[in-house]
Amino acid sequence: MLWRNGEIKDEGFPLEEISDHLEEDGSLVWVDLCEPDHGDLQKLADELSLDPLAVEDAIEAVSRAKATLHAHHTFVSVYATHLDIPNQEGGADVLPDAADLLASRLRLTKISAFVLQRGIVTIRDNDVFDMKEVVSRWRDNPDLLKLGGAALLHGLLDTIVDGHFDTVQELDDAIESLEDGLFAEQSSTRETQQRTFRIRKELVELRRVVLPMREVINTVLRHRTEMHKDGNELDGYWSDLYDHALRAAEWTESLRDMISTIFETSLSLQDARLNTVMKKLTGWAAIIAVPTAVTGWFGQNVPYPGFQQPWGVWLTTGVIVGLAATLYLVFKRKEWL
Repeated sequence: MLWRNGEIKDEGFPLEEISDHLEEDGSLVWVDLCEPDHGDLQKLADELSLDPLAVEDAIEAVSRAKATLHAHHTFVSVYATHLDIPNQEGGADVLPDAADLLASRLRLTKISAFVLQRGIVTIRDNDVFDMKEVVSRWRDNPDLLKLGGAALLHGLLDTIVDGHFDTVQELDDAIESLEDGLFAEQSSTRETQQRTFRIRKELVELRRVVLPMREVINTVLRHRTEMHKDGNELDGYWSDLYDHALRAAEWTESLRDMISTIFETSLSLQDARLNTVMKKLTGWAAIIAVPTAVTGWFGQNVPYPGFQQPWGVWLTTGVIVGLAATLYLVFKRKEWL
């Protein structure tokens, strides 16, 4: 895509024309490559004199989010996030599989950007992250695009940070759902612990890509004059973006503490329920022991009060019922039953 003075002039032009457009006054160029093959990427790197180490970082499957300054460009590598929550088929009565409860739903898209004075080259490792939202933000701020490649980078990072917020919000909602079912009478302890473990794993993965965003934005702020001669004009935008990245990181940390508390509470509630069950079993065992003891004692082949007499049967029955009823009332008053 080619802009001149903030207005779109051309789209879908060949890669061979990029260098010519970058030399034109008032021009701004964006090139986006999704899962590029090595040949196309090397061709673009040779034409734009991209640093080989930065190109290697761009094609690397897993790398830390960072921003580095090179001779002819600034290289930025970040991760966009998306929480994949599939629609449950079959209604609410269908129980999820144990493997589904443990599998992480967090989807990451590595986005590398080569920021030039008059353009930006973005490289994505998958198509989960949609660049339409980024383009929409660029189109909504035509005056900002006159500031060069740094303005394009700001729109890209701003969209990615907003995506981080959306992901954290969805995890926050999932934690609230766990809290609501934590003290329910019919809650499944095993399912609750599985969901807790999954959310905790997703928060750990999310933290790895959210926390470095502060360092990335700080690095861009330090080198803003190298990215654009009027880099100070974007200081307000970068400061606001840094504040958003900081809030997303703090929110992620607070959710990690919350999910740890929920996990510990779940274990405590499980112990409390086990104690309640044991008290009930103990109470009923004591009640059942009364007729067992009476009938066992009178079952011996020795004379006892009422031996071979009809009233002896009524006596033993009364003793059994009286003692059992007394124990039942005592245990019920102590809330053992």
